[in-house]
Amino acid sequence: MQGKGLITIIAIVLGLICLNELIPTWYASKIESQIEAANGNEKEIKRLKEQTLNLGYTELTYAKAKDKEMKLGLDLKGGINVLLEINQRDLVNDLTNYSTNPVLIEALNKTDEVQKNSTKSYIDNFFDQFDAVNKARGANLKLADAEIFGNTNLQEIKHNTTDEQVKSIVKKRIDLSVDAAFEVIRTRIDKVGAIQPNVQRVPGTARISVEMPGMKDRDKVKKMLQTSAKLQFWEVQQAQEVVPYFQSLSTMISAKGDSIGISKKTDLMKLLQFEKLQSNGVGNIKISDTATVNKILRSKVAQSLRPANLKYTQFLWGYKPEATSPDDLVLYAIRGNINQKAPVDGAVETAKISYDDLGRVVVDMQMDSKGAKEWKTLTEKNVGRPVAVTLDGNVYTAPNVVNAIPNGRTQISGNFSQEEAKELVDVLGAGKLPAGAKVVQDTVVGPSLGQESINAGMMSFAIAFLIIIVYIIFYYGGAGVYAVIAMIINLFYIFGIMDSGDFTLTLPGIAGMVLTMAMAVDTNVIIYERTKEELFAGKGILQAYKDGFKHALNAIIDGHLTTLLTAAVLFFFGTGPIKGFAITLGIGIIMTLFTSVALSRVMIFSRLEKGKGLSVWTAPTKNLFRNTWIDFIGKRKIAYAVSVILTIVSLVSIFTNGFKYGIDFTGGRNYVVRFDKNVSAEDAEESLVKLFKTEDGKNSSVEAKTFGNDRQLKISTDYLFEDESLKADQTVENKLYEGLKSNLPANITLEEFKSADKDHAGIVSSEKVGPTVADDIKTHGILAVVAALAGIFIYILIRFRKWQFSLGAVAALFHDAVIILGAYSLLHNIMPFNMEINQDFVAAILTVLGYSINDTVIIFDRIREYLREKKSVTLAGLFDDSISSTLGRTFNTTFTVLLVILAIFIFGGDNLKGFMFALLIGIGFGAYSSVFIASAIAYDFLKTGKEEEVKGRSTSDKEVLASK
Repeated sequence: MQGKGLITIIAIVLGLICLNELIPTWYASKIESQIEAANGNEKEIKRLKEQTLNLGYTELTYAKAKDKEMKLGLDLKGGINVLLEINQRDLVNDLTNYSTNPVLIEALNKTDEVQKNSTKSYIDNFFDQFDAVNKARGANLKLADAEIFGNTNLQEIKHNTTDEQVKSIVKKRIDLSVDAAFEVIRTRIDKVGAIQPNVQRVPGTARISVEMPGMKDRDKVKKMLQTSAKLQFWEVQQAQEVVPYFQSLSTMISAKGDSIGISKKTDLMKLLQFEKLQSNGVGNIKISDTATVNKILRSKVAQSLRPANLKYTQFLWGYKPEATSPDDLVLYAIRGNINQKAPVDGAVETAKISYDDLGRVVVDMQMDSKGAKEWKTLTEKNVGRPVAVTLDGNVYTAPNVVNAIPNGRTQISGNFSQEEAKELVDVLGAGKLPAGAKVVQDTVVGPSLGQESINAGMMSFAIAFLIIIVYIIFYYGGAGVYAVIAMIINLFYIFGIMDSGDFTLTLPGIAGMVLTMAMAVDTNVIIYERTKEELFAGKGILQAYKDGFKHALNAIIDGHLTTLLTAAVLFFFGTGPIKGFAITLGIGIIMTLFTSVALSRVMIFSRLEKGKGLSVWTAPTKNLFRNTWIDFIGKRKIAYAVSVILTIVSLVSIFTNGFKYGIDFTGGRNYVVRFDKNVSAEDAEESLVKLFKTEDGKNSSVEAKTFGNDRQLKISTDYLFEDESLKADQTVENKLYEGLKSNLPANITLEEFKSADKDHAGIVSSEKVGPTVADDIKTHGILAVVAALAGIFIYILIRFRKWQFSLGAVAALFHDAVIILGAYSLLHNIMPFNMEINQDFVAAILTVLGYSINDTVIIFDRIREYLREKKSVTLAGLFDDSISSTLGRTFNTTFTVLLVILAIFIFGGDNLKGFMFALLIGIGFGAYSSVFIASAIAYDFLKTGKEEEVKGRSTSDKEVLASK
């Protein structure tokens, strides 16, 4: 055969490349198994880590292998994934030199509100709001005005620079600032020593995705990432300036406390504990009372009562409790201003750990030139008075200034431990962020859950693989063996390409591989079914295989390209796990084309050309579907009726019963909590509802549901989900701990609860999605489905040259999607597994669309072939002949895929059950709709209505063949 040598060379070279990429993963795994078997023998462990594997062209150490091994996602390895968003309001403030222009301030405030429900970038929304406010006020301001962007921070902007030019300049500067933030964050992660971290900018946004497999201390990671490292120095207002205000607040509480969610009996003056105050603060509050004090100070009533001297005052907490009061936090009154710009706002050039005269750990630092000048001015002005050193809104120290400090050197003391001081030095040394950063989405997967996911994923993978091997050899005999060999090579290539491309393997990625195996089976089924037809037509074995490959090629290419289109849509519109699924599926489809068509052809013809036979059936399967003929077109009205009923039921349920939306669509928090005994979800939910109350006393949404087994709960809540601070995360975890404490082991601590492992109960995974991210995910999900449908419609139109085929295909896909949505609406309160509408569900819908269109394309391809050859007098007969002749392929593919999905559904772990259930429904209805919806609608719109004597096998219609 032509090209045999080239295909063989490509296969060998690709195999060697993949082998080279996969050896480090194998070697690292082997050494780790030996290390585990060493049972803590340090000498043996050291020897194992230092030994090398000589590959001839290079030597591989454990450290080198570990660095090059395949990346595993959080769901397989455990770890932390954080989506950071750089505060673009801070960037705009900096670029406007903290202007107080009222138009600018109002535009920024409105942008903050609009951004919560917008998929546009912050800066684009700002420009829209600026234009609207500017017009409403009749201010006639230009963006290049000195009060806006025409200042020394943007020297390229002149008085005559147009608004469009200013917008371009500002966008470029913000993009550069986000790039700078990306580099700072990457440097910080390197200092933490995370293994195989993955740091990426999210294109078109001010977001940075950080994934750190193996890490589990979320608080430490988030604190390290969010800290801006921008030290600020402020004047401090002392107790005598603030006490009169506190007294008026105390009086207000006794009269109006209920309106702000505080008991009227609350004694603010008592909470402040002035008698214990030893620093330059204005209160020494018990940690348990800080939330109450915050609620009072942040209330609108408290804001309205502020006297002139406290109009811009910021009330900030100390970094940590003083050594003399370990249960209290100091509250400071920081003298602010209209734009809240610090008198000293300089970056640190160097920072190091040192010790003061009493041997306490401190951090010595040297400011940059700008900060040094500002520091000198501030200290000269405040000799004898306190100055606060703050970092990200926390007061580290507030000493009295003894003398002016001219050289920019200063010292931070904050009752540090050695580790805390090192963390601060690392953050300062990595450089400052150009603006504050907030965590808008985070996921934490415990290592024990990661290992369980690996076990479940590999078990489902092995079972699915075994099912496919047994079935295809049983059905196609010797030819099936070649299909299995091609499939094994295909999997080897997929793993090798994933590793060489530095892609991350996730649990949905494993599902993608299993579906790829099913796709490979589908490819072989199409080839072998066509080969069987040629053999039944009386052709010799060699010619039958040649014609089988030839006639199957169009259908294979069409099917693979439509599925590849779906994978591309998933990749471009999806995030996180969906992207991993799309990458694996995309690579698998391409490799399937090479292994199951090109390489399989080489292997089969190498055998046949030597005069050896190769069976394409077994005794039980030889004549299956051979003479099967069904009047599908005649029964289409019955199918229409069934589909209309199912569609109506689905739509009624959708509009009345609705869905259970996942937090990635609504925003919120999810926790999977494991216990050491059976737990009642209803009792746990009732206990948590009492604790998760908002500041105005209202209950937040809380749902507890059994997850996987009776010793595990999935708890969802929207409590504080809009608050991106680390403190909010800690507050929720504390309340979760308190609410579930009665079901936890008696001696479990909060820290143990926050990070469960195989030895104790607690949180095994957690996820938080902020409102802006949820809105983006939902919008992208809708766009993905629309884009997939539009792309498929256009592709079918181009390939089949008739809009009737496109209409039938898209109608069938719409039918499948509505049925799946209806099932999720009807059953989400009944099924014992997660049936949320979330990112995974969107991935499932798109996968079903890809697979369903693959079925449809096979039938349409046969219809097109019969139209060219005019194999039937009537159009109905031609459609029936086409569908009946492809029944073997439709049954084999659908049956095999359903078996594979069922294996993953049963053995693949709790996280995949909802995803696989959608595929089970979708693949089944996809096969049905390809025959009874897509083909039937195409027929109804193609028929001419003219009657003629029926000469074909079909007797249900008399329309003349509409192929003229």
